[in-house]
Amino acid sequence: MKRRIKKYFIMGLLATIPIFLTIYILSAFIGMMDRFLKYLPSKFHPDTYLPFHIPGLGLIATVVLIFVVGVVTQSFLGKRVVDVGEWIVSKIPLVRNLYIGIKQLMQAIFMQNSENFKRVVMIEYPRRDLWVIAFLTGIAEGEVQNRTKKKVVNVFIPTTPNPTSGFYILVPEKDIVYLDMTVEDAFKLVVSGGILIPPE
Repeated sequence: MKRRIKKYFIMGLLATIPIFLTIYILSAFIGMMDRFLKYLPSKFHPDTYLPFHIPGLGLIATVVLIFVVGVVTQSFLGKRVVDVGEWIVSKIPLVRNLYIGIKQLMQAIFMQNSENFKRVVMIEYPRRDLWVIAFLTGIAEGEVQNRTKKKVVNVFIPTTPNPTSGFYILVPEKDIVYLDMTVEDAFKLVVSGGILIPPE
């Protein structure tokens, strides 16, 4: 009886905590952005031109701002500014590693036109009968391919719970097991240590 009660309680926590945490974070973020809008001059504040206040207007403004930044960074001047900013960040030891890791992760997930990290695979590692989730990053070429007897592919094995670090290995193509899950689902699976299992 105690085990069943404990099981139900834990399942209740697993069901409610993510929901309340998500609502709390969204509410805090929207409130923060709404407070930020108060510091804008009245001629730039949306409430000056609207007959009523719209809750969450700060969040809308943030989405628009992110979009505008994305457009600007695609221009020649914007790219130069980003390059200078990244050069400055690269000189800060601790921040550099964190920034590069987060950037690579975001690029792997959101850059739809990139071929990097766009195929989820399973391989036997570090020995036979032990399987890991990995990402196919391309076909090996040049000397690394010429030195092997079999056709090999480039594979990145992410670590848990930080998938921005991991191992790069060359795997015979015939030993690759291709999966149908998306990159996003694979990252969730890796980060959660197998707790968040994507649907089939």
